[in-house]
Amino acid sequence: MDAAPQPASSAIAVPVVPILRGNAQAQGAKPASGNAEPPRFLAIFNHKGGTGKTTTSVSIAAGLAAQGKRVLLVDTDSQGNVAVSLNVNTDKSLYHVLVMGLPVKAVCQTVRENLDLVASNETLAAAELYLAGKQNRDRVLRDRLMSAAQAYDYVLLDCSPSLSLMNQNSLVFADSVLVPVACDFLSLAGVRQVLKTVRNVNQLLHHPVRIWGVLPTFYDARANICRNAVETLQQHFGERCLPPIRQAIKVKEAPSEGKTIFEYAPGSAPADDYRTVVDRIVHGHQAEVFNTQAEAATAC
Repeated sequence: MDAAPQPASSAIAVPVVPILRGNAQAQGAKPASGNAEPPRFLAIFNHKGGTGKTTTSVSIAAGLAAQGKRVLLVDTDSQGNVAVSLNVNTDKSLYHVLVMGLPVKAVCQTVRENLDLVASNETLAAAELYLAGKQNRDRVLRDRLMSAAQAYDYVLLDCSPSLSLMNQNSLVFADSVLVPVACDFLSLAGVRQVLKTVRNVNQLLHHPVRIWGVLPTFYDARANICRNAVETLQQHFGERCLPPIRQAIKVKEAPSEGKTIFEYAPGSAPADDYRTVVDRIVHGHQAEVFNTQAEAATAC
């Protein structure tokens, strides 16, 4: 048995289909109880920080749960911002699942109706060391989560802004990726690295994960840089570029109150925008995920 480390305190026209189905089934996933469809695994991922990944993860998870979907939200970032955003305190985290081998049900908390959370904190850094010593180090997360995932309609992964081994694990577990992109030049430049990483997961790790959508965040229609950023993303990703999330102070205030944007400011522009994203996930008003192996090199 491995010794567990101790924790430290041009637009592409494609047909419209639902969010990727089938890869989860190929991994051994089965339909959740009472549901004809297999669970869907969505990673919210971008190497660059400050793009709204955690806000997007929490908002989509809460929006799906509000529609009656059973959702598991997994924080794979050692900063632990998901728990803070939802005002959750826990003494068990993803570290205990990955390293100590605890079952997901012993670690997750029900934080809203239909919404369970596997939180993270600084101990996840020790989990990275543990993963590095494993033979199938990029598949440990998948092995630990897959059985528990069958009880849900959606499993969402809030990924860290890094090129970490934990992110490799997240992408090998996921069947699709949503990329939040702040409406600024540096964030646009960073999308190329995301595409390269997803392509490498397909080619080198032999896991068919796909980019499902790109989500512009912090959008201000009055700013030329924001309008230009969205136009650029639309040119490269076509319908896979979702309508932008408009900037509002309410988005920044909600986590400080331990509330989702739907609880804190249900009538705000960002709340409406995130509802649109959730509707596209559920009802499939989104372009088909593209083949990253063939197209990623030319997408940006």
